This record gives sequence, structure tokens and C-alpha cells, in this order.
Amino acid sequence: MTGRNRRSIVLDGDVTEASNDIERYDLIIVGSGSGNSIPDFLANWRIAIVERSTFGGTCLNVGCIPSKMFVLPADKAYEAQHSAKFGIDTQFNAADWGAIRDRIFGRIDDISIGGRDYRATGTSNVTLIEGTAQFVTEKILDVEGRRITAPNILLAAGARPVIPSIPGLVETGFHTSDTIMRLDRLPERLGIIGGGFISVEMGHVFSGLGAKVTLMNRSNGLLRGFDDEVATRFTEVFSARVDLRLGHVPTKVSRRNDARISIVCGGEELIFDELLVATGRQPNSDLLDVDAAGIKCHRHGTVQVDDTLATNVSGIWAIGDVANSYQLKHLANAEAAVAFWNIAHPGDVRHQSYKAIPGAVFSHPQIATVGLTEVQAVEAGLPIKVGRRDYAGTAYGWALVDETSFAKVIVNAQTGLFVGAHIIGPQAATLIQPIIQAMELDTPAEKVARSVLYIHPALTEVVENAILDALTKPDPIPAVAPASAYDERRRGL
Repeated sequence: MTGRNRRSIVLDGDVTEASNDIERYDLIIVGSGSGNSIPDFLANWRIAIVERSTFGGTCLNVGCIPSKMFVLPADKAYEAQHSAKFGIDTQFNAADWGAIRDRIFGRIDDISIGGRDYRATGTSNVTLIEGTAQFVTEKILDVEGRRITAPNILLAAGARPVIPSIPGLVETGFHTSDTIMRLDRLPERLGIIGGGFISVEMGHVFSGLGAKVTLMNRSNGLLRGFDDEVATRFTEVFSARVDLRLGHVPTKVSRRNDARISIVCGGEELIFDELLVATGRQPNSDLLDVDAAGIKCHRHGTVQVDDTLATNVSGIWAIGDVANSYQLKHLANAEAAVAFWNIAHPGDVRHQSYKAIPGAVFSHPQIATVGLTEVQAVEAGLPIKVGRRDYAGTAYGWALVDETSFAKVIVNAQTGLFVGAHIIGPQAATLIQPIIQAMELDTPAEKVARSVLYIHPALTEVVENAILDALTKPDPIPAVAPASAYDERRRGL
């Protein structure tokens, strides 16, 4: 049958008739990052995946994977320049930016292309639709003129860079984290606007590989929202290698006749070869036009979900950066597993835990964090004891000749359970793992410190001694927390 209101589509390998130009599926997934991790128990479902950009999502293509692959050579270059404290004479000569870039994306691009081809042609129950999806009504999506519907819809649409309103910025041109890692050459001078984790990771990468980096941030420090002690120490250490212009917002951006970029910041003109804007990321809920489906969002645009990942609209679910403010791939993957299970097993619902959501900043020094900061714990009214240990106070810290790194733990004095932990220094993202497990499994700090052995003289003794320091502190005056504020801190909302 032919005509405007009848057409054939491929579902489960067979040609099926769809009426009124609406293709019907059992499940629609918007986003091919964590949303692409379709479990085997959905093998018999008719599924559509909608992707508006490069297949594989943020983490694979422009986020944590390529950025950390750049961090490693930057680490090596930095170490080569700072070995004198060990009595070793080494030096850093230069970085072959093109070789580093091509090695990284030569691998990543093949994975993305392979994943796309597999979903496009290799799975009979999955249809890949490329384009931007927008809700028409509660259960109907329009993908650039192609309308699709399903009783179950999973939103895994991610987030995108925030672009600040600075005169001349758009006209001049700039990079975001989506493009900066694919530069043709290493810039001699790189300007960065922003003071979050993307800024300091890319600041480390480019300065480590030989660029002169200037970082401009409206706050008087870096890494706002991290533990105050950690953020202050990081700012102090990072300022030794990156030119920090803090407490100022650029007021004008323009392109000079020599093609370089001019930025007026704090009343001074700064000249750069390239400019990275890293002032945060915003959820893509607006691109989905979620209002048309009646889906509720938080004030900053993330879709409201409960701990089953369900929205306020029955049959619509959301995960990852479009649904929370953590912007962490490991959380998005965990949420995807819970959401898929609940979509397929409505009588056996699972819940996502937000007790212990860890994160790390792979700059130099490295940072790892889980749970509440000390300030947040105090604001929540929790009775806490804080323990701290410098790397320099352990044998392996002596070997590292480390005078700036430390571990900090926060323990609830009434329950004996961890409230949070924050580490700045080498191997931070690895060292924090025992506390993540303890928080998730409700293991008392006393047991973590005294019931297991810590290898001597491994760096894990930093964590052991930080916990012991907390346990030996006098009990604080009990306090009562406003539960809603505490819960929202844990959810990252």
C-alpha cells in the first residue's frame, strides 16, 4: 500500500505496515551512550535507538575516555620535567601532538563507527534512527519528520556545553570539550574560560605537553563544589604551572588580524592561539521538548526521576546527564541497568542507590571524592568527626617526596559510618575505592580501619591513617539534619 499515510518499516527483520506515519516499537531509547547497553532480556523487544550526534555518546567520543588518554602522556611529560627531587636528571623535549591525537582517535573512532554499524545492520530487533528527537505528545516523538511511538521510552540524551554570553565570543569562534582534543596542532598559547573539572583536566593536558595555558574563572578559586581544603590546595599547586586569572569574567573576545584571539579579562588584554570554553554542561531536555510530554524537570533542566529512574509520566524513564547533575559515566551505566530492568520487569522493581557516588578529576594533582564535603555535612546538621593524613606522613609519601597531597575522611559520630571522603594526590582515584565500598555497604569506619590489613609501605596507608585520625577525635555535639537537604545533596540535584 502506498500513499502519504501508509509506509513500510523494518521491525524484527520483517516488513510491517505502520499507519498514520507513526512507527511503533516496544521501547524507544533516545541517546546511544549508556542507553546503548541493551541487556539480553530485551532481545525479543522491538527497539528504536535515536542518536542526534556521534554514535556512542559523550564519554566515548568527547569525554572521559579520550581525555584520560590525553592525560597519561601529559602525566609522563610532567614527570620528566620534575624528576630532580628524586636525584634523577631527565627532561621533556617536545610532544608529537598529531601522533598522540591520532593514536587516541584512531582507536575511539573505530569503536564508534563499529557500534553504529552494528546497531544499523547487525541486530534485527533494533532500528537506529539518526536525528534529533522531540516529543509531540506524551508517547510520540518526532525525529526530523519521522514519527515514532512506544509504550516505553528511555531518555539517555546526555548534555552539551554551556556557552556564556561574552561579547564577541560567538563571532570570534572557540572550542569546547567536544572539539579541543581534535586540534590540528598543539597551540603555543591556550586560553581556558572556566574553573571546573574539564578546565583543569585540559589545562593539565595542554600545559603538560608544552602549551602556555592561561585559565580565567569568575570565582576566586577552582573546582567549586569540591571540598574546600582540597579545592584550595589544588588551586595553589596548579597555579605553579598554569597562569590563573581568578575573580574575573572576560568582557570582550575578538579575532586579531594575525588570526590570534584577543580576550579582555580584568582590564588586561590576553592573546591566545586557541580558546577553550569550559563553563559547564547543560542537560539536553530542552532539545527533547519534554514539556510537550508533560515531563517535569528540575530548575536547572535535569529531568525529574525517582530512584527507579521513572519520570512523572508513566512509561517514560531517564538516566545519565539528562537526569542528574553528577555527569559521571559509571553512574549513567548503573542507572541504565536499573532502568532497563524496571522497564522489562514492572512487578520486580529495582532501585538505584545514591549513597556513595564517587568522582575523580584526572588533572595533576589528581582528585577523588565521594559523599558530602565537610561544609555540606555541617550544613546538613550531621554530627561529624574529620580525619586527615598527609601523604608526607607515610613511608610511600616519603618515597614520592610529596609535600602537598592528603586524604580526608568524614565520619558520622553517632552511626560510625562514613559521610564522605576526599583525596588529592597521586593515585587518588584508586585510593578512595575502599571508602566507596564501605559507604555503599554501610561498613563502619572502625572496621575499615582496624579489621583489615593495609600493605606496608603502600600508599593505601594514607587512607588507613586518615580514618584512624577521625576515630580518635572527640565526639561533636549531636545535631539534627534537615533530611530533604541531605537527600538532595546525595542525589546531586
